[in-house]
Amino acid sequence: MIRLLAPAKLTTSLRIVGRRADGYHLLDAEMVSIDLADEIELAEGESGFEVRDEVVWAGLPGTEHGAGPPRAPGPGGDLVERALATAGRAARCLLVKHIPSGAGLGGGSSDAAAVLRWAGITDLDVAARLGADVPFCLIGGRAHVSGAGEVLSDPISPPPAPGTGYLCVTPRLHVATPVVYRAYDDSGAGFPAPRNEGGNDLEPAALLAYPALRWWRDLLAAVTGERPRLAGSGGTWFVEGHLDTLAPLADVVLGDVVAGRESALVAVVRPLLAPG
Repeated sequence: MIRLLAPAKLTTSLRIVGRRADGYHLLDAEMVSIDLADEIELAEGESGFEVRDEVVWAGLPGTEHGAGPPRAPGPGGDLVERALATAGRAARCLLVKHIPSGAGLGGGSSDAAAVLRWAGITDLDVAARLGADVPFCLIGGRAHVSGAGEVLSDPISPPPAPGTGYLCVTPRLHVATPVVYRAYDDSGAGFPAPRNEGGNDLEPAALLAYPALRWWRDLLAAVTGERPRLAGSGGTWFVEGHLDTLAPLADVVLGDVVAGRESALVAVVRPLLAPG
């Protein structure tokens, strides 16, 4: 049995600077791998595909600011299976999800990238055919990302300071990337849009498409005294700080989530300088 780790990624800043003829948006972004990761077990030469949802939700499901659990991918449609097909490899797969889908954390893209790494595929153009975030997830670490996601710079320096971490709050709400980009286009924001104070051009569109996200942003802001940032197209909010400071703040957020009869993943995560 082969076991792979597929780390999530945070998009720490995101500018939309244009749109290609095929409709893909052109980005100017910074991304970093974090130590929240899916697990993949492969039995080479066999067949079958199973997804096990082990996302650690706090609080109560089915509440005002949530929309039930994110949907697990079904057989035949998941990026892992597409990555195996791209690599020309056959394997029975168990995908254990710790990264929520629809969270802006690149879980599906990282799953695909882990399979490509295992298969020895390092070509970013091949990765880009599976999805815009797959090239970064294939390389991992911390990088400047442009194009539609397929153009990566050398690693950003200096690396994060020792003890740096991120407090992430992901409501139990599936935020669909196409819906957010459609809201961005419909808003007429243009390229580039006026700079958003949160450092993410998609934030106003995400709040327009999913108004419940505002409640979670305000909760994290109230607890930390910081201006939360939205991860990618959403719906994870995060603040950066020292791990020793963030851990007790996470406990306060957890208490507020439970007391408010809400449901969310609340996690303090560390940056990774390698993909897995």
